[in-house]
Amino acid sequence: MTEQTERSLTEPLPPAGPHPHRHPPAPVRPLNEVRTWPRDFTDRLTAPLPGVRALARIAREGKLRPSAEALLDIPDLPFEPGPMPQAGPRDIAVTWAGHASWVLRIGGLTVLTDPVWSRKILGTPARVTPVGVRWQDLPPVDAVVISHNHYDHLDAPTLKRLPPDTPLLMPAGLARWARRRRFTHVTDLDWWEAAELPGPEGPVRFDFVPAHHWSKRTLTDTCRSLWGGWVLTAPDGRRVYFAGDTGYGHWFEEIGGRYPGIDLALLPIGAYDPRWMLRPVHTDPEEAVRACHDLGARAMAPMHWSTFLLSAEAPLEPLRRVRAAWETTGRPREELWDLAVGGSRFLDGGPAAGADEG
Repeated sequence: MTEQTERSLTEPLPPAGPHPHRHPPAPVRPLNEVRTWPRDFTDRLTAPLPGVRALARIAREGKLRPSAEALLDIPDLPFEPGPMPQAGPRDIAVTWAGHASWVLRIGGLTVLTDPVWSRKILGTPARVTPVGVRWQDLPPVDAVVISHNHYDHLDAPTLKRLPPDTPLLMPAGLARWARRRRFTHVTDLDWWEAAELPGPEGPVRFDFVPAHHWSKRTLTDTCRSLWGGWVLTAPDGRRVYFAGDTGYGHWFEEIGGRYPGIDLALLPIGAYDPRWMLRPVHTDPEEAVRACHDLGARAMAPMHWSTFLLSAEAPLEPLRRVRAAWETTGRPREELWDLAVGGSRFLDGGPAAGADEG
């Protein structure tokens, strides 16, 4: 992050206004298309990956987990599972299952984002809150969107629970991974590309958009597949942005310019400490609030906290900081959807079961 960008995070937000850049929507790509991609996507990185010196420093400092005292906050993490809301074809509703996993109802479809229903994932301590929605309580899943291939976002045991004909929408270079696991309806996209799935009120559009992150799943596949977020557009034009995993940077304003009128932004607020190492790839709460402004989004729902303890901040710190950062903007409190794990909310309506009014 540049010095200028870092300074701007401490300054008041300017008034929201029209984005200066407008682009026509990308043509819709065919579903299940088999494509040839570059060998790697290293040229898409917006910051260098940590090198030997950084790894040596983190080993020396030993600061990648919360302190023993901070862990005493775990029982206070918000967990309020409720029944899945009954959503009609014209409703948009979200339910936070934990981490970056959402059950998104849009255009009559049920879409899962980065579904992780496993208790433990490779290389990470077990989840500290249960999954907010029991698998058996899910309605039939119409599609899954994946942001990137890190284990806390692409969980093979969870995907294995789905029927093999479930449509998977993935970043460029990941379709082969899914097809090897016998999924038959797989579409992988580059940044600024789109696909559509039919719904009862018309097609729901899925646009794959950039993120400030990276990809790696094995010792030999660094940046071999792409990473990003998704803009989902209902037949009536309402939009939900799912950021996936990302640091703060210029892409948010670009996304807001290309997709004006985002109604809800699902943005990560956790796994940010130590900042010297994680700033390029994980937004902290203040940066997430800034990103919501850059996007021009009407409301923000925090995620990527309160589930897996991936870094050194105290478990409840992201919630306290995002609420404080939101208050400084002067925006209405109800536009911050700080749901408990298991909480739900309808767009353009009140909270559904399990929502945290804070």
